[in-house]
Amino acid sequence: MPGPLAGIRILDLTSVGFGPYGAQILGDYGAEVIKVEAPEGDITRGIAPFRNEGMGPFFLNANRNKRCLALDLKQPKGRDALLKLVETADVLISSIRPAAMGRLGLGYDDCRRVNGKLIYVALVGFGQDGPYARRPAYDDIIQGLSGMAGMQGGRDGPPRFVNASICDKICSQFAAHATIAALFSRERTGAGQLVEVPMLESLIGFNMVEHNAGHTFEPPLGPAGYERSMVEYRRPYPTADGYICVLPYNTKQWQTFFRLMERPDMLDDPLVTDGKVRSENIGALYEMVADCVRDWPTDRLLAALEEADIPNGRVTALDDLADDEHLRAVGLFQHFEHPTEGRIRLAGPGVRFSETPQDIRSLPAQLGEHSVDVLSEAGLSAEDIEGLLEAGITVDGRLESARSAAD
Repeated sequence: MPGPLAGIRILDLTSVGFGPYGAQILGDYGAEVIKVEAPEGDITRGIAPFRNEGMGPFFLNANRNKRCLALDLKQPKGRDALLKLVETADVLISSIRPAAMGRLGLGYDDCRRVNGKLIYVALVGFGQDGPYARRPAYDDIIQGLSGMAGMQGGRDGPPRFVNASICDKICSQFAAHATIAALFSRERTGAGQLVEVPMLESLIGFNMVEHNAGHTFEPPLGPAGYERSMVEYRRPYPTADGYICVLPYNTKQWQTFFRLMERPDMLDDPLVTDGKVRSENIGALYEMVADCVRDWPTDRLLAALEEADIPNGRVTALDDLADDEHLRAVGLFQHFEHPTEGRIRLAGPGVRFSETPQDIRSLPAQLGEHSVDVLSEAGLSAEDIEGLLEAGITVDGRLESARSAAD
């Protein structure tokens, strides 16, 4: 059965992290996604390790369910070819700076003249009305500017980066749901529109759900920063032979925890029984948790916490995720035989739809693997395509078997 976005055609002019993951989500939902790359390809193709150059793991994990077209948009014929694709597209998503898209003749107004119903999604580092509009934005920069790095150090520690491309991936999800919202609006109004998705503003809104804290009020009732997240002992707790996560949250759970730890002195303490006192002193409670569990064997502790109905979990190393019994049962990790990369493992979509299921329909493609097919479908003649190939404006990345069949 087709996914919920079946029949929607998306041109994906994004690269690196901010954009490709969002377009992949839309592809998982059933949209036809055409990834448009420069002839040298998305930079993540070259990030090691890889079996074959141009097919690195970062690229493989953010570019499934897409057809790949190589096109030099700096060349007039490359621009014209893209505009032919715009004629039948529902969405164009670009992480190229708007000023550069304008110089290429591919800005919103240029594309709207070709297709008035187009949803044009501009992924930018900063809102285009502010003084940062033209500044380059990468994950580390946005982590710093958004408060993300600062809050990793808690109240007093130095700022630290999250060990992930967290801003790229979160903002990619903003891009995906903004695209869907604009498509829904078009269903009602028939009108396309320009959608701007800025990294900085999106991340600050994301961070401040809990971290606005006392600054929610004017004048402030306290500092910014969600206290529970900022304290030193909010971290995985060492046990006698590993690490666990445990989170007593309400009064009953805290009392049950201290009863299990044979601390009857804490059962009626206001630190446990008074929600306001507890939230103001959560760091002290977490330090007690660390002290209580450090001598427990991990398996015995997890079993005891589970029996006591206290939220808990084992700390799992990245290398061990595929062996988790729950993830095996739900089939999150899927194995495929890639035509050039051999056996690969991808984390499949987590969201489930009962009537329009999403799926991994196609594997990440070679650079330009679908160039000839996509351009032909757009109405370019064989002679036109051959001219683009000879000029280096596009790349024929078809597998040898596909080329032989075409010939």
